[in-house]
Amino acid sequence: MASFNSYKILLGLLLCTVLAASAQTNLTRLSPELAKQFTTTDPLFKEPYVDVDEWRDKPVRHRYVHGGFTETGARFSFYFPAKENYQGRFFQYITPFPDNENLSQGAAGEEDKIGFAVNHGAYFIETNEGGAIDFSKPMAADPTIGAYRVNATSAQFSRIVAAQLYGKHRTYGYCFGGSGGAFRTVGGMENTQGVWDGAVPYVLGSPVAIPNVFTVRMNAMRVLKDKFPQIIDALEPGGSGDMYAGLNEEEKEALREVTAMGFPPKAWYGYKNMGIHGFLVLYQGIVGADKTYFTQDFWSKPGYLGANPTASLLKARIQQVSKIKAGIPITQAVSLGITQPLSEHDRGTADAAWKSIGGVEGSMPVAFQLENTLPDMDFLGGDLLIKSGAAAGKSLQLTKIAGDKVVLGPADAAVLALIKPGDGVQVDNSNFLAVQTYHRHQDPGPQYPVWNQFRDASGKPLYPQRPMQLGPLFTRGAAGVLPTGKFNGKMILLESLWDREAFAWQADWYRSRVKDVLGDSTDARFRLWYTDHALHGDVAVEDDPTHTVSYLGVLQQALLDLSAWVEKGVEPAATTKYTIDNGQVIIPQTADERRGIQPVVSLKANGSKRAEISVGQTVTFTADVAVPKNRGKVVAAGWNFEGLPENSGKLANAFPVAAPLTPTDKTGSHVTVKATHTFSKPGTYFPTLRVASQREGDTKTPYTRILNLDRVRVVVK
Repeated sequence: MASFNSYKILLGLLLCTVLAASAQTNLTRLSPELAKQFTTTDPLFKEPYVDVDEWRDKPVRHRYVHGGFTETGARFSFYFPAKENYQGRFFQYITPFPDNENLSQGAAGEEDKIGFAVNHGAYFIETNEGGAIDFSKPMAADPTIGAYRVNATSAQFSRIVAAQLYGKHRTYGYCFGGSGGAFRTVGGMENTQGVWDGAVPYVLGSPVAIPNVFTVRMNAMRVLKDKFPQIIDALEPGGSGDMYAGLNEEEKEALREVTAMGFPPKAWYGYKNMGIHGFLVLYQGIVGADKTYFTQDFWSKPGYLGANPTASLLKARIQQVSKIKAGIPITQAVSLGITQPLSEHDRGTADAAWKSIGGVEGSMPVAFQLENTLPDMDFLGGDLLIKSGAAAGKSLQLTKIAGDKVVLGPADAAVLALIKPGDGVQVDNSNFLAVQTYHRHQDPGPQYPVWNQFRDASGKPLYPQRPMQLGPLFTRGAAGVLPTGKFNGKMILLESLWDREAFAWQADWYRSRVKDVLGDSTDARFRLWYTDHALHGDVAVEDDPTHTVSYLGVLQQALLDLSAWVEKGVEPAATTKYTIDNGQVIIPQTADERRGIQPVVSLKANGSKRAEISVGQTVTFTADVAVPKNRGKVVAAGWNFEGLPENSGKLANAFPVAAPLTPTDKTGSHVTVKATHTFSKPGTYFPTLRVASQREGDTKTPYTRILNLDRVRVVVK
């Protein structure tokens, strides 16, 4: 009995010890003490707090810590690995625009940022950057808050939390972000000290990217809409190579213009699904910032296309008067097939705005039915002008017209509430057509040679110029300040050669600014790697995977190489070798000459880029694959011989036939691949080989797999 009582006493003491330890390490209870340890020069974000501290098992075992800063809308999420797995660093994701501090939750595979960080000894940080912004009013609030101040103060506070969990130590920090997040990543590196040791911005634009990369693209989409199939065919392997063949003068001009501005011609393969991308949320801000361009100048003054319009411009214009017949809420619009379902978050936000002004949940219109049927025409966007009723004088952005229905873009719920059946309206795309050549009137100066096409021999603009540059306005809204090239720490910049939203030359623009600052020491702190066949989005599959590859593996390896560069002095791969010719970034054909970390694939069919055979004949495919020296091993390859089934652009298993690898050296960085395939039906096929390399030769990991591909043409008669 005494022994049993002793056991109970010991068990009780142990339980008290465990509970005491839990109380000491529970961060929500320690929140006031942690806040006292926090010091910052930022007057707004002075008092952090922790309101969640719990262990989670998905996507990988980690300790989740959530909090924010009192009397502000700033929120953060930290994801800490177990102590035995921690290696003294954090990776912080900078979102494309202020959003949600839990945005990265729920991802899987190579898209899983949390799992990548924790599995590589880092804790992961994400903030809401202060909360959502109104893109139509880029300077309505202090842009530095969402640009870098919330991110910086959260990163600083995370070090205090890390010290509480792991003990005092030197915590290395690295930030990374793409698109708008790349602007903010650069802005943070250039305007803070002691926060981040390095950064990996990716798919970075320039201060004049917006709206110009979108306007020139939309102009080409309008003019070339019927000619894209022949343009694409000319550029595909085994094609003529002459993308201008068969075009009239207006079409040639539009194609030359967009190409010289930097749009990658081979990326036109996706024209059917390309859309207007981020311009959807920028359009109203542009019209609001330069009203006289649209209301007075474009359609009447010499030097503007609308004053002397082409036949195609006049044909594309619609100014149809009608009346509202009925509003169409989201559920009905989805059932009609005129729009896509909203995410749970977006629908909740829309319903809250609608209810706040007395609307019934679920009844806010996302489209309208009109009394008249609209013409069947290509419609990239426009406006619904309200001519009568309580909302007279207002306008709503349109994204689509279909029969007697118009689909709305971003809209003010207060205006929607005023519109009633019988109100007079006009469907008008005049402003949307006008904006498509806005870039011609936005010459930003000699730093930007892609505007040479709009200058005379002396360098003066050929077209009348607007009184202000909109690009820097939007850039300041994203980054807080304009990039200068003067940053603290080290940086690896990643850019995609097929990017349709951030044209590849813009990375060179920033590299030039860095070289202006660092001069001969540029390579001691900066790298630029181009990824071939990659688009804009940081997802596993953005578009047809037989044309493009994801750059996620490059991004992940860049973060690891950056940390090794900072912490151990291990030099990363050299900057990609490239030249720029008439807006296009040109890279060498071989891996070692190209540099960077991406493998290079050279595929042939019957010894050529084009094979012509009869039905039932067999084609022999051969490929050489090489990884830049000391940058990894080829670990996988797969074939797609006959293309994707209909409506399967995001098919996960797009390369169903595994390709055996035959090493040609002892390192595994050079291999050959061979295969044969018999085609049973006539047609034109584009067999594709996709390969993956990995630094350590790991065939199992979903991370740091660097992809590339090549295609050939097979004509079966």
